[in-house]
Parts: sequence; C-alpha cells; structure tokens
Amino acid sequence: MEDTIVAISTALQKGAISIIRLSGKEAINIVESIFKGQNLTKVPSHTIHYGFIMEKNTKIDEVLVSIFKSPKTYTKEDVVEINCHGSIATTNKILELLLTKGCRLAEPGEFTKRAFLNGRIDLTQAEAVSDLISSKTDKSREMFLNQLSGELSSQIKTLRQELLNLLANIAVNIDYPEYEDATIITNSLLKEKLAAIIKSLNKLLKTAKNGKIIKDGINIALVGRPNVGKSSLLNKLLQEEKAIVTDIAGTTRDIVEGSITINGITFNFIDTAGIRKTTDIVEKLGVDKSKELINKSDYIICVLNGSEKLTKEDQEILAFLKNKNHLIFINKNDQKIKLDLPNHNVVYGNTIFEDGINKLKEKLIEEFNLNHLESEDPTYLSNARQISLVKRSLQSLENALNNTSLDIPVDLLELDIKQAYDLLGEITGETYQDELIDELFKNFCLGK
Repeated sequence: MEDTIVAISTALQKGAISIIRLSGKEAINIVESIFKGQNLTKVPSHTIHYGFIMEKNTKIDEVLVSIFKSPKTYTKEDVVEINCHGSIATTNKILELLLTKGCRLAEPGEFTKRAFLNGRIDLTQAEAVSDLISSKTDKSREMFLNQLSGELSSQIKTLRQELLNLLANIAVNIDYPEYEDATIITNSLLKEKLAAIIKSLNKLLKTAKNGKIIKDGINIALVGRPNVGKSSLLNKLLQEEKAIVTDIAGTTRDIVEGSITINGITFNFIDTAGIRKTTDIVEKLGVDKSKELINKSDYIICVLNGSEKLTKEDQEILAFLKNKNHLIFINKNDQKIKLDLPNHNVVYGNTIFEDGINKLKEKLIEEFNLNHLESEDPTYLSNARQISLVKRSLQSLENALNNTSLDIPVDLLELDIKQAYDLLGEITGETYQDELIDELFKNFCLGK
C-alpha cells in the first residue's frame, strides 16, 4: 500500500458534479501539481479549496478540492477529493492527468480495503459499506448502518473475549497448577461457560433469517393452473400491468417478476406459467420452470379459481405444496361457488375489484412476523459468510460441551474452543486469509 490510488467515486454519467478520490502518501502533492489556487501542501486538514485543474497552462475545469490528512481519514492515509463538473469528458480528463502524475487506478473496493487493512474498520463494517450502498429499503439501510457503526462487531468481540478468558484459564491450570489466583477450570464450570456462549451464538443464528429477509427480501412464487388469475394478482400487487392477461389458458409461458415493499421489506413476486399437462413444448418448459421455482422460493401463493370446484390439476398442485411454506389465494370470491379448504391457510379475494389484496398483504406481514422486525434492534448476521462461520464455531463449541460429559481432559477440549475462537475472528477479520480479502473486496464498486 505504498502507492497512491485514484478512482472516480460518482457514477460516470452526465450530472451536476463528479468526485474523483485519491488516497496515499503522495495524494496531496500529486493534486497540488495540477491545481491552481492555494498551496494544498500547506493547508489544514479537513478543509475545502477553490481553484482550477490545469494541464500546463490550460484550464481543464473549475473545482473544489477537499483535503483530509492522515490518520483521521477514511483510509487512515492522506485523502483528497476533487469535486469537478459532471461532464464525462471533464471527469475522465482529470483522471487521466492524475494517472500521468503517478497515481494508480484503484481496484474495486480498494479504498475500503485500505481502511480495513489499516485498522480503521473491521470486516463486518467493510461488508456493511458495500451493502449500505446497494440497500433498497429503509429497513436494510438501518440494518447496515447499524452494522457499520460496529454493533455486530461488538457482539462478536464480546464472545471472543469470553472464549479467550476461558482459554487463558485453561492454559494457566495446565502450565501453572500452583498459581492460586487462577480460576480452576472443572468440567462443571466449563459446561456452564460453554452453554452460555452457545446460547448467544444460537440467538445470532436464529435472527440471521431476519437479516437475510431485510437484505435480500422475500421471493414469493405465484402458482396454480392456467387462467386462475395469477397474472392479474401480480398486476394488482405491483399496481402496474406487468404481466399480460388474457382469457386464453397458457398465456404466461415464461417467468414474470416484480417487487413491492411492505413494512420496509422487499417482496419479490414471481408469476409462473400455469401448471398443467400439455403437449406444447414451449408451455411444457414453462411448467417445468414453475415447478423448479416452487422449490427455490421462500414462500408460495397458490391461486385457485373460486368460481369453479377443485379440479384434478388443482388437487395435484396442492399435494405438491403439502410440505412447503404457502398460502391459498382463492380468486373470484364474488361467485356463488365457495371453495372450502379447512386444512389450508386461505385468503379470499378478487383481482377485478381488488377485494382481498390488502388482506393478502396483511397475511404476508403476519406470516413473516414483520411487525416484530419493526420493533427489534436490527443487529443481524447479514450474509452467508458470517452465518457459515458462526455455524462452524457453534459446532466446535458443541463438540467441546459434549466431550465434557465424557471426562475428556481439559487440554484436549481446548482445541475445539480455540478453533471456535479463530472462526469468530474471521467474521470481524481479526484472523483472515489474503485470498478471502481479495475475493470480498473485488465485489465492491470502484471509488469506494
């Protein structure tokens, strides 16, 4: 990290302003070499300066330059931000000048990577930066802002400290049995300590589902036989004509998707092809894809035609959904025939008059306990990497706990406890592999 990096931090498109960011030991000197205005090498930190970017004697643009001196910066290095006019040509020209003066074009996420490697933030906070940029709802923004402030890190570090204290006492008991001030680690005490930490990890895993819901939303497949009103229901939920609706059975042959936000959570609705036996090759592919989506979706809304009795196809679909999370939306409830499905979660409605649509949304809020999410502190594991590491750490501690009942020597139990300690360290980045760090940061946007 001896070189000075540069990147465009705003979207490269026509706009009012663009921001070009530099970080590194030579950041201030490099910008000073192309800046006409106050001497940037002599100005105080955290100040903004008006002037012009110059190429020899030619003005390139009128700019504002912000100076941030190490160590109180995003990367803990000297950082300079050039605010120029938002012309693509102007922005690229200034970037080109900086590259010719000795800067290197930053890799995706390299500013945040430097912030991590220089100890300003940990790995959970670095991941939160990327997630905060791509957050789509207020609830996800709140969760990632909470993670960025270090709430999740604090919980993980507390658990690691408890494990470290346990390991330290075990080491003293083994190496210095005569040391009277050390806590004597018996199997009984070990069980108590491990059980408490396991309880905390289980709580983290239990709420991880909430983190996934807030971050990724909920994928809901609309299924049913042809012409029962799936596409009409999708259009009413989205309040737009997303799917083509006709009286011809089998109109929907491919997947149609759309999203809405309910109680701060994104619901991704997927209108699938009507499920029935067919000799049409294209429609059959759509039916097969529908069945595949049923297995991949978080939840399923099965649409039935309330103006008809259950058909054989309806019954086959209901049987297919038996062990899956689903509810039944009975469409056309204004008709005389009243389908009765006592063993199913049912909502009655009508996509023509929108009757039952609000009731369906209320049912989804209830099914996913969204009102509870509104009142809960949003400190959750938010990605597969974090969840996997907690699961592996939990498994190691459960192995140690189970082995206490077998009267295995404490020094052997220490191995599982140490492994759990290291795994939790990978969550915050206190222990990591270079390959993992490179993989994580390459998914960031440029200039961040």
